[in-house]
Amino acid sequence: MGNSYGKIFRLTTFGESHGIAIGGIIDGCPAGIILNFEDIQLDLDFRKPGQNSRTSSRKESDFVEFLSGIFEGKTTGTPIAFIIKNNDCKTEDYKYIKESFRPSHADFVYSAKYGIRDYRGGGRSSARETACRVVAGAIAKQILQKKGVKVFAYVNSVGDVRLNKKYKDLDFSTIFDNDVRCPDEACANIMAETINHVKITGDTIGGEITAVAKGVPAGWGEPVFDKLHADIGKAMLSINAVHAFKYGFDDKDISSSKGSEVNDVIINKKGTTKSNFSGGIQGGISNGNDIYCTVFFKPVATIMKDQKSVNVDGSVINLKPRGRHDSCVVPRAVPIVSSMLSITLLDHYLRSLKDKIL
Repeated sequence: MGNSYGKIFRLTTFGESHGIAIGGIIDGCPAGIILNFEDIQLDLDFRKPGQNSRTSSRKESDFVEFLSGIFEGKTTGTPIAFIIKNNDCKTEDYKYIKESFRPSHADFVYSAKYGIRDYRGGGRSSARETACRVVAGAIAKQILQKKGVKVFAYVNSVGDVRLNKKYKDLDFSTIFDNDVRCPDEACANIMAETINHVKITGDTIGGEITAVAKGVPAGWGEPVFDKLHADIGKAMLSINAVHAFKYGFDDKDISSSKGSEVNDVIINKKGTTKSNFSGGIQGGISNGNDIYCTVFFKPVATIMKDQKSVNVDGSVINLKPRGRHDSCVVPRAVPIVSSMLSITLLDHYLRSLKDKIL
């Protein structure tokens, strides 16, 4: 029913924005993994609302409670169940859309599909659901790190303000030194000013996040329908407000280039290539080089300006927006992007084990 992701390391999420809680079940997690719960909570803190004046003013602790699958700090190999309680719901803020549909939101399509919808904060379509992905992603990161794989994500652009640097020239340890999540202080300041200006005007703005995975060995991925880059693309496109995804390229427009310009020449038996335009994936399988991709976010659909829309009987109305919303969701989406990449990579690592001849 579209509530689960992954084949072996599999996450199923549940809950709505203004329900009692959101949560998930992680199946297929290997046993005996010692978990760092502080790191899991830290990723959730980077995603949660109310961080600064540019984000939603909703105040949620986003404290995760584990219900099963962990004993004495270690995973048991059984399903890991967890919940994150909703504490700061303001249902009254959404009564104005009980009988109407917001432009570019999922209000209308949920009604079309189910014949009913939870209008409170968007219900299941709310980005609040992504907190569950961050929990699973944080666990996946810890397992990947034991295999020498490290995953990073950072804000690459906000509107037309772009970080014109290649990921190899950046210090990833500085990503969280500022609340824009851009590893370049000067550029981060301009991005922050841009978001502030947009908020003052009652509007919203989009941007891009770049994700990088280092240390992925050759051989992860499936050759046909479950290609590694296809699954990464599906993972990223499932995130709220994401409208496009691309991997590789390294500042080259590959589709308009010549083969002689973008072919990655192999230089040793480990599969290392002179260039990495293919983003560490060839034939749907990792080739041992860095995997990198860019995820494109549209502006948040709720703007603080009146807009024309329709209500449930089709009458044209003037919609006056209310509620608590981000002016730019991109900074808060950084841990979501890194989590979805981590979940996908761990799933494919576990799948690769079945291909080994015993």
